Amino acid sequence: MALSLFDEETNMEAPIPEELPLLPIRDLVIFPYMVFPIFVGRPFSIKAIEEAIESHDRYIFLALQKDKDIEEPTKDDLYEIGTVATILRMMKLEDDRIKILVQGVARGKIKEFIKEDNLYKVKLEVLEEPKPPEENIEVEALIHSIKDLLDKSIALGKQVLPDLVEIIRTLEEPGKLSDLVASILDLKSPDAQKILEIVDPVERLRYVHDLFIKEVGLLEIQHKIRTAARESMEKDQREYFLRQQIKAIQEELGEKDERQEEVEQYRKKIEEAGMPEDVREEAEKQLKRLEKMHPDSAEAGVIRTYLDWLVELPWSKRTKDKLDLKRAKRILDEDHYDLEKVKERILEYLAVQKLKKEKSMKGPILCFVGPPGVGKTSLGKSIARSLGRKFVRQSLGGVRDEAEIRGHRRTYVGALPGRIIQAIKQAGTKNPVIMLDEVDKLASDFRGDPASALLEVLDPEQNREFTDHYLGVPFDLSEVMFICTANRIDTIPRPLLDRMEVIRIPGYSEEEKLYIAKNYLIPRQLKENGLSQKYVEFTDSGLRFLIRHYTREAGVRSLERQINAVLRKIAKEIALKGKKKKYRITKSLVKKFLGAPLYMPEKEKSDEIGVVTGLAWTEVGGEILKIEATRMPGKGQLILTGSLGDVMKESAMTALSYVKSKSEEYGIDPEDFQKYDTHVHVPAGAIPKDGPSAGISIATAICSLFMNLPVRADVAMTGEITLRGKVLPVGGLKEKILAAKRAEIKDVILPKDNKDEVMEDLPPFARKNINLIFVDHIDQVFKIAIKDFEKKINKKGNKES
Repeated sequence: MALSLFDEETNMEAPIPEELPLLPIRDLVIFPYMVFPIFVGRPFSIKAIEEAIESHDRYIFLALQKDKDIEEPTKDDLYEIGTVATILRMMKLEDDRIKILVQGVARGKIKEFIKEDNLYKVKLEVLEEPKPPEENIEVEALIHSIKDLLDKSIALGKQVLPDLVEIIRTLEEPGKLSDLVASILDLKSPDAQKILEIVDPVERLRYVHDLFIKEVGLLEIQHKIRTAARESMEKDQREYFLRQQIKAIQEELGEKDERQEEVEQYRKKIEEAGMPEDVREEAEKQLKRLEKMHPDSAEAGVIRTYLDWLVELPWSKRTKDKLDLKRAKRILDEDHYDLEKVKERILEYLAVQKLKKEKSMKGPILCFVGPPGVGKTSLGKSIARSLGRKFVRQSLGGVRDEAEIRGHRRTYVGALPGRIIQAIKQAGTKNPVIMLDEVDKLASDFRGDPASALLEVLDPEQNREFTDHYLGVPFDLSEVMFICTANRIDTIPRPLLDRMEVIRIPGYSEEEKLYIAKNYLIPRQLKENGLSQKYVEFTDSGLRFLIRHYTREAGVRSLERQINAVLRKIAKEIALKGKKKKYRITKSLVKKFLGAPLYMPEKEKSDEIGVVTGLAWTEVGGEILKIEATRMPGKGQLILTGSLGDVMKESAMTALSYVKSKSEEYGIDPEDFQKYDTHVHVPAGAIPKDGPSAGISIATAICSLFMNLPVRADVAMTGEITLRGKVLPVGGLKEKILAAKRAEIKDVILPKDNKDEVMEDLPPFARKNINLIFVDHIDQVFKIAIKDFEKKINKKGNKES
């Protein structure tokens, strides 16, 4: 019992009535001479207390319920023998309950159970204790033994009120002693009730003595457990001592501890994960290590994190490919316009999968190369949707640390797997579509080369056993479809490029942008701005004006922003005026909403000596490149300005050398090259430029300069030149031709070796109103671009003859 107190001076002079109010108690036995507080809340119990105070000299009968959950007990629900008690003190609490302090007086037996007006009463028989023999050696021995047990239990840590200890030590009456000792024992209610029912004091003393011996024995075991646990640890590890104590107690009781449950959970997860045999062995090895470790050690935390990664990876989970080619084509066409090569490649993959009977083929590794805004990233999502696979995107732009790809070793604090394994976990399947965005912008420094770390990831022959540094066990990536994206191909390391199937996604022509805007961008932006086609209509002329004069890009990202800007202006007008009207977006309305045009046509108004219109490819599409050449008295030096790269400088030197070698043929005085310095400049000077495609443009500018003949302003050109005057092929021709078309240039000179490529990639509508001229020698370029070139050569030939 939690509290016992005996007051020798409390004498009950009033006789105990034969009929008393009944207070049923749920889980407590009050012994005679014991003082204890009781909280009362049931209405009939409160009424019994009031009745006892008013009419029964504060006497009340306490009886234990056999089942504590019964709210309204009957006679059969109560034990027959209880305790007559007197109410020493009563206090009303705020929650309508009553707290009383009672003292046991005597044992009583229920003779009759009475219930009247929500009040329980009993007629009882007070049980008188028989007097023990005056001199009994057994009784004396029991009394001495109980007092010794009391001292021993206190020494072993039992908490007893000091006043009560003194009273028990001075008592010699077996009845009172057994009741008071029973009140301090840790007994369950049925055991305490059994003591209450023993009327004979000597027999009761024997029974209490036996129970006290058992309790002291349990205290000794607990003390032994504590001592054994304390000896097995260091003095300063108090927390560890407490856990060991709990463990020892649970072992005595045959119960599992939390740590064992955690180990069992991990073991179950390992079985359900479907791991390969070697991975399973490693997981079980680490689990055994965890089982032997202290749960709060740093190493245990590292092993837990490692096991969490192992059991959560999809070792055997995969999505089933949806091999419906018509459905896949419909999804790809819904999301993207044109891009026929990419769509064709995906349909080929699905067709092969459908025809194969055995296990799934290796996932293709594609690399989409093209300018920003042409839909490379969104195309990856469409491919995943058409295949019915999960899609995960990882941006590699600016990644410098090899560990970002392969993961950190577990010896480092805060180590984690690399981005590839993280993407697999995020997808939750073994065969997702993983997009590695901006693979051309990987960098390298003292932390390693992430591009080299990708070599294993993107090799279908090696990635079957890709080993992340953190996991330390192989994971099969052969079923993953990897899609890389890049703006340019020359910055991707050659070994990495060799492992990928490169699909070039060129920029869009004006007609393509018009179609994409009408069918994709405008409907999407109307929805985002809370408008509908009922109130807004873009005219073709208005859209063309917006495309030509407010955007300059290969993709459509900037175009979408400008469309959004127009629709925001309309939304604002509708919100302010409160009424909706039909808005027809024309040139004038575009100008009103977006202000003055940002870009004007890039063409020369007149033919000039030494000024050539070249074509360049940039990461954002094709550009017009003006190349200027002039000469001044000097010593024959070549001066190059305009932030030119090494390749472009070499092209300029090659061009000058070729014109020098043909000076007599072209009617140029060879002495001019010694008397004059040649200055070649490419505006704008602040923008770095490089590449071989300006070779024929520089040669034309130098030739025009020394022949003193103007170059046609309506001709643009691109191509590389050799010392023999050969025109070699270059890349990015679609973007360059579209740039010339934007600048309203009529004739475009291109290398002859690029003819098949151009005719295949360039849609028919992009070839309208433009004359494509294919050449294989620089003399053909001079004849087309330099005015009166042939006339001057022929005139010179006639003079010589």
